[in-house]
Amino acid sequence: MQGTGIPIATPLTEEGAVDHDRLADLVGWVEDAGVDFLVPCGSTGEAPLFSGEERRAIVETVAEAADGPVLAGTGREGFEPTLAATEDAADAGADAALVVTPSYYDPDAAALSAYYRDLAEESPLPIYLYSVPMFTGVTLSPRTIASLADHGNVVGVKDSSGDVGALQRTIRRTPNDFDVLVGSGGVYAPALDAGADGGILALANAVPALASEIFRLHRERERAAARGLNADLAELNRTMVGRYGVAGVKAALALRGRPAGPPRRPLRPLADDERREIRELLDGAGVL
Repeated sequence: MQGTGIPIATPLTEEGAVDHDRLADLVGWVEDAGVDFLVPCGSTGEAPLFSGEERRAIVETVAEAADGPVLAGTGREGFEPTLAATEDAADAGADAALVVTPSYYDPDAAALSAYYRDLAEESPLPIYLYSVPMFTGVTLSPRTIASLADHGNVVGVKDSSGDVGALQRTIRRTPNDFDVLVGSGGVYAPALDAGADGGILALANAVPALASEIFRLHRERERAAARGLNADLAELNRTMVGRYGVAGVKAALALRGRPAGPPRRPLRPLADDERREIRELLDGAGVL
């Protein structure tokens, strides 16, 4: 799981059911645009709003349609549901599992460390840790991540804190073969400068080719160009992802000719003036 990954949006019908045909088409579109790996059932994929059966079917559709690796979101609040979801993802064809921090009971570092170690012992898939404090209020510290990186079945982390300094400390504390992935599109190039192996970016749903280009430029040592392109996309990322979230991503996909239906309730579609704002930003990025 290196390079540009996408927490792929989950297309829905107007009635709220998963639209598997459009999901498979979306996989082909983003891979053709240069995305390196797929992440079904992530935060942008509305995973918390789907049942276990729906999540398994989403992973299966993505795995069947994808040419690249599949990192399936399997985290739930409890150990047993997370293990069951991870086993389901393995059966559905995923290559690894992305496991968000449990958060409801505000676990401390010791509890998180024990949880992930126990899961890694029983999981049929390699485990990627997932820290997304903006949604959970729980942060995996560089120290905790490093303490888990010595387990043979804990192979990486997605850090969506947006804190490049903490990301850099994680990189310094973990082995070279431990994948450190940034989850904030606004700091993709700076994170790569700090030594990150890639990113899992909601931004890549709307502009997969441009998001992938940031990584390509950086890999070819055109780092100033990578930072410049990242800066050009900063307002799109800030508005579409930071302000509007899933609804913003789905509005952008519709504007790009890849309609993904409405968000699942309780999320709501954007209003007309909000969609116009997204359109202007996509137009400014040169993709309309």
